[in-house]
Amino acid sequence: MMQSIGQRIAAELNAQEWQVKAAIDLLDAGSTVPFIARYRKEVTGTLDDTQLRALDERLRYLRELEDRRKTILDSVREQGKLTDELLVQLSAADTKARLEDLYLPFKPKRRTKAQIAREAGLEPLADLLLTEPSQDPKTSAQAFVAAEKDVATVEAALEGARAILVERFAEHAELLGALREIYWQRGRLTSTVRDGKTTDGAKFSDYFDFAEPLPKLPSHRILALFRGEKEEILDLRMDEDKDSAEPGYASSYEGRIATTFGIADKGRPGDRWLLDAVRWAWRTKLRFSIELDMKMRLWQLAEEEGVKVFAGNLRDLLLAAPAGARPTLGLDPGFRTGVKVAVVDATGKVVATDTIYPHEPKRQWDQSLATLARLSREHNVELVAIGNGTASRETDKLAAELVTKNPDLPLTKIMVSEAGASVYSASAYASQELPDLDVSIRGAVSIARRLQDPLAELVKIDPKSIGVGQYQHDLAEHKLSRSLDAVVEDCVNAVGVDLNTASAPLLARVSGLGEWVAQNIVSHRDANGPFRTRKALSGVMGLGPKSFEQAAGFLRIPGGDDPLDASGVHPEAYPVVRRIIEATKSDIKVLIGNGPVLKTLKPERFTDETFGVPTVKDILAELEKPGRDPRPEFKTATFMDGVEKISDLKPGMMLEGVVTNVAAFGAFVDIGVHQDGLVHISALADIFVKDPRSIVKPGDVVRVKVLEIDPARKRIALTMRMSDPVEKKPAGPRPDERASFQRYADKKPAVAKETSGGGALADALRRAGLSDKRR
Repeated sequence: MMQSIGQRIAAELNAQEWQVKAAIDLLDAGSTVPFIARYRKEVTGTLDDTQLRALDERLRYLRELEDRRKTILDSVREQGKLTDELLVQLSAADTKARLEDLYLPFKPKRRTKAQIAREAGLEPLADLLLTEPSQDPKTSAQAFVAAEKDVATVEAALEGARAILVERFAEHAELLGALREIYWQRGRLTSTVRDGKTTDGAKFSDYFDFAEPLPKLPSHRILALFRGEKEEILDLRMDEDKDSAEPGYASSYEGRIATTFGIADKGRPGDRWLLDAVRWAWRTKLRFSIELDMKMRLWQLAEEEGVKVFAGNLRDLLLAAPAGARPTLGLDPGFRTGVKVAVVDATGKVVATDTIYPHEPKRQWDQSLATLARLSREHNVELVAIGNGTASRETDKLAAELVTKNPDLPLTKIMVSEAGASVYSASAYASQELPDLDVSIRGAVSIARRLQDPLAELVKIDPKSIGVGQYQHDLAEHKLSRSLDAVVEDCVNAVGVDLNTASAPLLARVSGLGEWVAQNIVSHRDANGPFRTRKALSGVMGLGPKSFEQAAGFLRIPGGDDPLDASGVHPEAYPVVRRIIEATKSDIKVLIGNGPVLKTLKPERFTDETFGVPTVKDILAELEKPGRDPRPEFKTATFMDGVEKISDLKPGMMLEGVVTNVAAFGAFVDIGVHQDGLVHISALADIFVKDPRSIVKPGDVVRVKVLEIDPARKRIALTMRMSDPVEKKPAGPRPDERASFQRYADKKPAVAKETSGGGALADALRRAGLSDKRR
């Protein structure tokens, strides 16, 4: 009996089948992952959001597999070729690759040489030669010579028989699967530089003469190699392992084909002919197919890891510590065009803007200081957010002097990543949100707001524009978008959203809401004033009972009519809170935040047929710290005075910096010199580190030591192990790997457009590095 989809997923997740079935039923009914993870713990047996995301992704794959299986079964059945044995094999196929292997002999195709040979009546000859090698091939072929069938000679008959056998070998599902695994374990990917590309492709120099076993290739190296081929710098090819060839065969692959079909050199008249057919099958058909499969497998593994890296970095960035609701001065640095200035109040509302010219060519330093001091006094500014793009260190020096010369102002300056700010500035939403501001000024507003609340501001930007990915523009658009959207949704709902201040893009990411309903909420709020209760959401157009169920628990109303509406307690669970209030003989306003009392309560006392211990524990935790923010406490890095460019660095310097990006081979750290330094994975800690993200994440403030500086190539080697001697140089990434992570000069990465045309297979081949020319 075949496993059901639920059984398979349960086994893979190490969960109970009933848990998986319950989760699938909830997903199919329109529930979101955040809602299920938070408010349906009893139903799913406390599956968390990570398990649910994996379940959702696997469910999508297995359902696509089932749809494809049905299509294939229908096709083979219509051909009248669906035997009981084939039915069992197709029903048991557990991957798309296995399913396609089984379907290969029955897949409609253009007329092949084998098909033409069958039409000429040569299949019996192929069968005879394969099953009776004791007979001489030429003698056997004499009976099949027929000029009227375009088989004019013995050689033509034998050639047709060989074509039939070659196709038979190439369409044997078990053989294909075995050859793939042998090649994966023993094959290598090699690369060489193309003629005349040595200079242009210098960043790929480590790959000019390169070879590595397939299973040992890390994801970032695979992506680098394919990038080098895509840019026409490198030639990639697969190398089969010939050292393990079986006696009498040129390779172990030919030996495996021969063994599968009972072919061996025993000195019989037909043995040599059959072995030649095997060799021909491998060299002209199977090898190309297997090598293409290997490239696709490498690409899929690398792409999966690339998406994972991007998603992890994005999660860390979105959940970075917020500075909080404090008046903030945003500075978007620039030289010739000036420094754009925007002041936002504690709620993020723009209250003042300006442009100053402290740097070259105008050098209006004192006037700029006076303007900033005036704005800071007028609007009680507490924070100064400085974009980390062009002229950032020069502007940071201006802000430092502003703080020093105005000790009466409670100012704190912070360097802020402006990745994606330019994308936001030119977006349709920015035009709607800040219609009266110039595009250039909008960037300063975004910089100020992302210091106050990174999550609330970054959700306004396409995640792909934030620039924390690994070879992100090479990855499949749909796969990357789906993963990043899931990350944003999880982050927004983990933190919760203030219903009365949230922007439409932020509300759109709340469980159960979309862009249309989110905009309707904002419109209702503008027309009727702030929401006083969650129940008032029923008056929003398009927000029905299902949407309310999914969203209500994640929406907060601080200072509303019901204190519970400011917490993460779902309205459906308010009766549980009332039982707790009755048991404690207290009042809700007294009970909220009363840790000593709440800690004495036993969750089991308040369960019922709907709400079990897990939910009651969550309710008690929310009552103790209502609307608690899971993000860390806000901290800032202090850049060393006098260290503003690479030439100011010296080996042995101890510096503070901010992690800007994490790659598979290490972490990049902004130390305030316009060029991030690299802490290689080997220098992250005194212990072995398999995954850099287990040690650091984007936004972390870290202390590093300078090991080596290469100004010509803009490279800075850092270590987080303070005991490392300066002369010790950790292993570094390959040049192209490093280049892929360096921020652009203006630190405002653009989004690459997805290549279109050619269909899914053509796109896949293109991403795998097989151009039409090479095919």
